[in-house]
Amino acid sequence: MSSQIKIVLGVLLVATFVMILNETVMGVALPRLMEEFEITAATVQWLTTGFMLTMAVVIPMTGLILQRFTTRTVFIAAIGLFTAGTVLAASSTVFPMLVAARVIQASGTAVMLPLLMTTIMTFVPAERRGRTMGFITIVIAVAPAIGPTFSGFILNNLTWRWMFIAVAPIAVLALVLGGVLIKNLGETRPVKLDLLSALLSAVAFGGLIYGLSSIGESAAGNHTPLPPYVPIAIGAVSLGLFVFRQLRLQREGAALMDLRPFKNRPFTVGIIMLLISMATLFGSLILLPIYLQNVLDLTTLQTGLVVLPGGLAMGLSGPFIGRIFDRVGPRPLVIPGSAVLAGALGLMTMLDKDSAVWFVVVIHVMLSLGLSSLMTPLMTSSLGAVPMELYSHGSAIMSTLQQVAGAVGTAVFITLMTTGAAASLESGSNPVVAQADGIHLAFLCGTGMAIVAVAAAFLVKKVESPNGDAVPAH
Repeated sequence: MSSQIKIVLGVLLVATFVMILNETVMGVALPRLMEEFEITAATVQWLTTGFMLTMAVVIPMTGLILQRFTTRTVFIAAIGLFTAGTVLAASSTVFPMLVAARVIQASGTAVMLPLLMTTIMTFVPAERRGRTMGFITIVIAVAPAIGPTFSGFILNNLTWRWMFIAVAPIAVLALVLGGVLIKNLGETRPVKLDLLSALLSAVAFGGLIYGLSSIGESAAGNHTPLPPYVPIAIGAVSLGLFVFRQLRLQREGAALMDLRPFKNRPFTVGIIMLLISMATLFGSLILLPIYLQNVLDLTTLQTGLVVLPGGLAMGLSGPFIGRIFDRVGPRPLVIPGSAVLAGALGLMTMLDKDSAVWFVVVIHVMLSLGLSSLMTPLMTSSLGAVPMELYSHGSAIMSTLQQVAGAVGTAVFITLMTTGAAASLESGSNPVVAQADGIHLAFLCGTGMAIVAVAAAFLVKKVESPNGDAVPAH
């Protein structure tokens, strides 16, 4: 691997980490923002919902973007948008201004992860992809995990604006370094943008994620402008039309999101397992802080510190798991990883109002290590099993569905928690015990999802890459 590729990957990794960190920093700050801007819970949720919706709209177009524009152009545009959004957020004086800033941030963030994955798959030798992709685990799993810790520390000592002020210099530095060090890699080709596909994609993925997010908000007692089934139904119909149009356009090589990677069984199996992993990750990320604060009565900062070891364990283990993958392939990692994940979720069903904090930390570290053992092998082998010319579309599909899976996990876990808590209250339990009962039900469902992943893990095996590389795949 040349020094130029190493420099490009280093800058991309740092930039992507900082950008995805911002996806989860707002959750802890919402109550304080409600006070400052004098808005309701339903209104303030647009800071997170708007970010997710923008990601859902932009990511499906990254397959076309990465083919049409150079690496340097895409990077500068993405980090430039993120930097502008960060500066605007730090200086926001009214709530709509802050929402607009989050949308601008998300527009840049959406492009970076597919750019990073496509660059690795295209320019890193097959025998080193595992350890390199291991660093992506830090980006997509650790950054969201430590977001609440970062924002909790800031809010405990400074104003909410420092969540953006602290990040802005890093974003500016990445922009400058990228502009100087990143050169154009690979070749571009003139791909036409199909406006109807772009519209259908925006309505489909935007509708699904908004609807799924609304389920969680409604279950938590927040008012939503529309019943959740309306955007979900519109999104599902639009998704069907989008798929039909892509199948027609890909025959001419003009699809916005080429779906041919799904013809590859290894890619499809890997995507299914990744979706379960991401749903579990984001479901756990939303439930654990609720449990720690509402049941164990910990502060925001204490909550962030409890989940920090798990995030660090996932990040530190990623590159090591990648090296093991390069030597032995995915199966020896994926099968035990899915079993550890199921075991951790099973232990989480035992959490109650009397559980020790150290027990929560141990289970969360166990959960994080299980996820780490799954994500790096699955991402590497899934993309490695598709033809090189479809790498950009494969990474766009993977990133898009990860967003959907995160929304599904959040919606399912929150809904089950709320349903279980309500049933417990009706049976005469006090609010704290009822909350613990609801969380127990949600983690019980998560355990069932993880058991499905254990069964699917046995479908993973080694095959030859279609690009002639002897890389492990399903």
